Amino acid sequence: MSAATATHLDLTTPPVAKTISQRSLIVGLVFGVIAVILAFIQPQQFYRAYLLGFMLWLGVALGSMAILMIRHLTGGGWGMVIRRILGAAMRTVPLLAVLFIPILLGLGYLYPWAQDLEGASAQLLRIHEKYLYPSFFFYRAIFYFAIWNLLSFLLSKWSKETDHPGSPDHTDRFKAIAGPGLILYGFTISFAAIDWIMSLDPSWISTIFGLVVLIGQVLSAMCFAVVVERILFDYKPMSEMLKPDFVHDHGKWMLAFTMVWAYFNFSQWLIIWAGNLPPEITFYMTRLHGGWASIGLILVIFGFAVPFAILLSRPFKRNIHKLVWLAVWMLLIRYVDMFWIIEPNFSKTLSVTLADIVVPIAIGGFWLSYFFYNLGALPLLPAYDPSAGEVLEPAHHA
Repeated sequence: MSAATATHLDLTTPPVAKTISQRSLIVGLVFGVIAVILAFIQPQQFYRAYLLGFMLWLGVALGSMAILMIRHLTGGGWGMVIRRILGAAMRTVPLLAVLFIPILLGLGYLYPWAQDLEGASAQLLRIHEKYLYPSFFFYRAIFYFAIWNLLSFLLSKWSKETDHPGSPDHTDRFKAIAGPGLILYGFTISFAAIDWIMSLDPSWISTIFGLVVLIGQVLSAMCFAVVVERILFDYKPMSEMLKPDFVHDHGKWMLAFTMVWAYFNFSQWLIIWAGNLPPEITFYMTRLHGGWASIGLILVIFGFAVPFAILLSRPFKRNIHKLVWLAVWMLLIRYVDMFWIIEPNFSKTLSVTLADIVVPIAIGGFWLSYFFYNLGALPLLPAYDPSAGEVLEPAHHA
């Protein structure tokens, strides 16, 4: 479809985005007040729940940025139809940089290397001296967020320019930034995962852990995009743009990411089991006792086996009304997975506190409010982008 024809289409985001943004803000405020009270009453439970919630919503934002860059490299209508959804999630990175401040304030409650090291092991003292100390931790976090914000700024700036007639073709620019951007994303999130999660147990080592976190992020981002596109599917223009072929592609991405997630987790377990070295087995030894093994079993069955079997169905993947329920379930599994990774570092027995529920919901309320605000700020499709025809062409309406 030509740009001239595109000007006659109403690509404005429906008012439901503003409504959800306002309601999400109310949820964030209410649960935020409860979270602040818990921070004073039970600070240790609050900070570990805060880390859990922060990593969950950071995963959606960074995973969306990664999928967006994949789309710029590969093309395709599957990515164009959710491009503004991914972009709105990506533009929440500045908010997440602000939300990282409480983690800095709670270092002493979270990380052994930030506590009193009197009587600590020689290994921990060596790690603390060379890498894990608060000032270096802070500077590394600044570097990570600087990279993510720069990528978000460039991708968003060029995308906004394609909403107006006569806009230049930024296809080559997008490709030029997406290639190195994906490498930078993989590099920074791997080190961030080491700093923010793996260092909860400084004695544990896993060379593939960064990839485990990375694939979890892109999986959560694709599931989130499916949920949002289902919400918008009841309104124009999404009801006209979202075709079964695109939904099918999104389902195939969910299947691919689920398989890779399982592969990376199995690879980590297999390598550690084969090596059987004390610095490596602590992660699984902790999670095989005290009730934590049941969480691991849930992840295997309901995080991989069941979704894998369901997503093999072609008709299921082409039906947005069915696919959305699996996407919601997978987002809940992402919470369970992150809970299983973080919480056993603090408790030898399985326990779920009030903070584990309240704090992630509070963070999610603020994040979703900002996300839907971003979503409503731009049209749902960059009409003057050369690739817009992949979604707007009449052939897709057959």
